[in-house]
Amino acid sequence: MTSLTGRALRLTVYIGEDDTWHHKPLYSEIVHRAHAAGLAGASVFRGVEGFGASSRIHTCRLLSLSEDLPVAIVVVDTEERIRAFLPQLDELVAEGLVTLDECEVVRYAGRTPEPDETDPKGKRSL
Repeated sequence: MTSLTGRALRLTVYIGEDDTWHHKPLYSEIVHRAHAAGLAGASVFRGVEGFGASSRIHTCRLLSLSEDLPVAIVVVDTEERIRAFLPQLDELVAEGLVTLDECEVVRYAGRTPEPDETDPKGKRSL
């Protein structure tokens, strides 16, 4: 697990839920690439309503036909690691918004697995 405290950068990528990369959800590709890059963590948040550069409102209201809801992928890590990851986003994000914010990590701790929750290779079981 990556150790992370103090000053950091928060990377937020705003895209549509229906955006894809090679026939799979774009948000999933971004999360998997962030994991492969060794970043501290990534989370995907699904919005209930929003609009972007196209000015088209996307909503989940019952009578609306829009299904392409807004999605935000948030990644927090050191400035060096986040900036090293940005070229991958240039490749992936054709439409959307990418922002960087300075932040301070107060606590970053994962759950310690019980001895029977891991297999011999150290992976957690379901």
